[in-house]
Amino acid sequence: MHVLKSLEPSVAPRVRKRARRRHADSPNHERWLVSYADFITLMFALFTTLYGISTVDAKKLGSMMESAQEAFEPKSNAAGGQKEAGRRPASKPSPRADDPSQIGITQLQKQVTERLAKDVRDDRVEIERDGRGLVISIREAGSFAVGSADLSPDAQLLLKQIASILSGVGNHLLIEGHTDDVPIHTARFASNWELSTTRATNVIAFLLDQGGIAPQRVSAAGYAEHHPKAPNTSDANRTRNRRVDLIVLNPVPDTADSSGGSAAHELR
Repeated sequence: MHVLKSLEPSVAPRVRKRARRRHADSPNHERWLVSYADFITLMFALFTTLYGISTVDAKKLGSMMESAQEAFEPKSNAAGGQKEAGRRPASKPSPRADDPSQIGITQLQKQVTERLAKDVRDDRVEIERDGRGLVISIREAGSFAVGSADLSPDAQLLLKQIASILSGVGNHLLIEGHTDDVPIHTARFASNWELSTTRATNVIAFLLDQGGIAPQRVSAAGYAEHHPKAPNTSDANRTRNRRVDLIVLNPVPDTADSSGGSAAHELR
């Protein structure tokens, strides 16, 4: 009995230490919350970055890049007063308002109508607009003999007037030949296709030789009777359909071309 009592003081501290050790070694079941929170934070940062990229303002981005480029370029040196050559290309000057190659179709229509007022009154010329641009229609009567593709003297004078206006603009020109639905078969023209195409190319040849029009600006097409202005149901309508159209194309033509004419050409 005496021996047991003497052992009690030394056993008690070991029991208390063992109990504390068991308490300290117990696992922490909430450690995963730290990794989970880090993962959520990274995902939030990722989606925030993606959203920012998807809504970037192109103009602001361009301005920022230009500002950064200017900031890192060498300043003007004292000797030449010029920036290092070849670092940035010079920007193109904006077109002047009085540049004749930048004339609008509306303004051009006004000029052509004023210059050709007599021919319009005499029903030799018709001026209108469609999805492609300004259309100047030259009637067959007084311009070509029936079944012929040779320009009459009056047609040559008319084309010189038109060329004097169009030579000052940069728009592409399309020359189209058209006929009525009466078949033709001569030694020179086997059908209306050949007649309409030859008339268009003869007009182009005159504009190049006598009108000062650059060949890069013009093209020709012949449509025979397949693009009439009016149904071929009367002599008056057939007379209107026999024509050569000079089309001053829009700088950005309407692709929905109701007449089925040319492909789009840009301002040159």
